[in-house]
Amino acid sequence: MLSIAHGPSGAFIVSKISNPLVSIPLAVLIHYLQDRVPHWDVGQGLTHGLKRKSHSFIQELFLDLPLSIIITYLLFQHNKDFNLFVWLGWFAGLLPDFIEFPRLFLKHNHPLLEWHHKFHKWFHVSIPNKFWGLLPQIATLLAITYFK
Repeated sequence: MLSIAHGPSGAFIVSKISNPLVSIPLAVLIHYLQDRVPHWDVGQGLTHGLKRKSHSFIQELFLDLPLSIIITYLLFQHNKDFNLFVWLGWFAGLLPDFIEFPRLFLKHNHPLLEWHHKFHKWFHVSIPNKFWGLLPQIATLLAITYFK
């Protein structure tokens, strides 16, 4: 799933559950559950050689991640004092993908993180169709906007 869904989801959870001992782990857990929903993401096609890593990296770094920050800011910080917990929730919502980053883009496979790769891969269900693959992410953002 795109960062634009994971990050705001983590921020949303933290904004609703004030105890960080509950909300931060829940934001991480929600990432895996969201990845279980069939979706499209910028890494689509990497494993089958249909897309270059450099192209996915540029999309992630200059489009997906900045949009996630902007959406989170607009939903949870606009006209409000800085809230560190919102941003910790945002980070926690993206943590599983941050852990995957070195393996995916830097070809660095640390043995201690191999268990995470297998765990994350089990949850991850991607589909190649952008329209159908982006719908659950748009629905997530609409639900967050409505319930925030």
